[in-house]
Amino acid sequence: MISSIRLYFLGTGGSWPTPQRNTLSLGVRINDEAILFDCGESAQTALMKSSLSLMKIKKIFITHFHGDHFLGLPGLIQTMSFYGRQDPLEIYGPIGASTVLGNLLSIGYYSLNFEIRIEELKGNGSLDFGDYSISFAKANHTIPALCYSLKEKEYAKLEESKIKNLKVPRHLLEKIRKEGSAVANGKMITIDDISAGVRKGRKISYSGDTRRDESLLDLFRDSTVLIHESTGEKSNENKVISYGHSTGKDAAIQARDSNSKKLILVHFSPRYNDIKPILEEAKSVFPNVTAAEELMELEVTIND
Repeated sequence: MISSIRLYFLGTGGSWPTPQRNTLSLGVRINDEAILFDCGESAQTALMKSSLSLMKIKKIFITHFHGDHFLGLPGLIQTMSFYGRQDPLEIYGPIGASTVLGNLLSIGYYSLNFEIRIEELKGNGSLDFGDYSISFAKANHTIPALCYSLKEKEYAKLEESKIKNLKVPRHLLEKIRKEGSAVANGKMITIDDISAGVRKGRKISYSGDTRRDESLLDLFRDSTVLIHESTGEKSNENKVISYGHSTGKDAAIQARDSNSKKLILVHFSPRYNDIKPILEEAKSVFPNVTAAEELMELEVTIND
């Protein structure tokens, strides 16, 4: 069962790093495990400045192979090795991942103490990781690209009064939740005997680079938090869309139409020293929106 989900905005800019913003990388901590979505150039430095340990990272999901989304991988992986990592690292990405990442990680002279497993994701689909799943869908970008959503599994809410009345030992509660039943005090206790309905799981969706596209609404549907790129605003709309990106308004429409609860904007073009126009444009469509700041952290609560 997941008790905590926390977001780490390790890089919030697009295209190239600036003194104000690193290129895109999002950390997600689920209990004691960490996942990265994209790994821009300065990801490992940002990790060292954050409260998220780079040694906790088990999986990395790359949206596509434009440099601002994956060029931080070699440095991060070498640092993991210098720190003595031995656990395998899983890297997922769109078509071409095996070739691109295989070539990238063979640059230079260094040896690794751990295995790297690369998996290409094709089309739309979902991966089951026990307490959570990660779904993916094709983005509307200029090269093969994916969007992702992380969904916590639903589980039964336990009713304390029922547990006390049936005198169910505390150490059996998780067994009953996972397996559906257990013997307590010589009697078979089922999850229905002690539950008070189902708690809906939290959902975090991440766009990577994409134009606004209705085909992505199912992936983003009912997100607790939707993290969506917003490269520019209406004065640069034609250029933004021609390069396969979204405006602040586009991101807000996706949040509204997918029934998401909260929208966080990322991937701001380096041309913007002030991103207020992007944020205000989004707010005009979807009020519950925030512009991500470097090293911002957010606990995703059940009530978000």
